Amino acid sequence: MHGDTLSATFAALADPTRRAILARLTLGEASVSELAGPFEMSLVAVSKHLKVLETAGLISKSREAQWRPCRLETAPLRGVDDWLETYRRFWSESLDKLEAYAASLKRKEEKDAK
Repeated sequence: MHGDTLSATFAALADPTRRAILARLTLGEASVSELAGPFEMSLVAVSKHLKVLETAGLISKSREAQWRPCRLETAPLRGVDDWLETYRRFWSESLDKLEAYAASLKRKEEKDAK
């Protein structure tokens, strides 16, 4: 994944309103007014959030007569998941080593106690 795409995705995810919009879109397509419903902000403000999400590739909009539904696009999120996998492996291996070390200390304590 290109750094610019990853940066745009993280920047879009940095805002709680945008994360809430994405969470709503996991339930299915929704119009701008449906997405704006839970927020105490203008449609213009919600549209700005949607533009950031669309620019990051996290949502797409289509046109069906007068209805312009937004839908979740998961490719950028898969890119973030791929990027995070390296760190997941690192922490998993580190925790496995820590667990092995703690077990060896416990065995040593038990041996010394006898």
